[in-house]
Amino acid sequence: MLKGIPSILSPELLKILMEMGHGDEIVIADGNFPGAAIAQRLVRLDGHGVTEILDAVMKFFPLDTYTEKPVGLMEVVPGDDVKPTIWEDYKAVINKYEPENCKIEFIERFSFYERAKKAYAVIATGETAIYANIILKKGVVKE
Repeated sequence: MLKGIPSILSPELLKILMEMGHGDEIVIADGNFPGAAIAQRLVRLDGHGVTEILDAVMKFFPLDTYTEKPVGLMEVVPGDDVKPTIWEDYKAVINKYEPENCKIEFIERFSFYERAKKAYAVIATGETAIYANIILKKGVVKE
C-alpha cells in the first residue's frame, strides 16, 4: 500500500497508467462493453462503477491539451429513447480535475468500438448504466 493512492486503482492499472504516453487512450467501459474481445490490455475492476474509477484515474491522469476533445463518449444509437444521466457525473469529475479541458466528443457506436480496439487499455467495470463508456486521451504532465 502507498499513501494517497485510491485503493480502487489496482497495481496492474497503476502500471498501465504509468506506461501510457502522450496521445495514448484508455477506455473505462460499462458492464455491457465487449472489453475482452476488443482490448489490447484488459484490466478488470468488476464491482466498481465508471464514475468512481474515473474520479480515481483523473487524480493522476493529464488530459491531452493538443487534442480538441480529449474525452470521448459513445453516442446514443438513433432510435434508443435514452438520456444517459451518468454523463453529467463524468462532466463533474473531469471539471473537478481539469475544468479547462472538459471537452467531450460523441462517437458513433461502431466507431467507438474501432477506436477502443486501438486504445492502450480497456478497464472493464461492473457499471450497470447504459452508454456509460468513456475514452480518455492522455496528455503531458507539466509539473
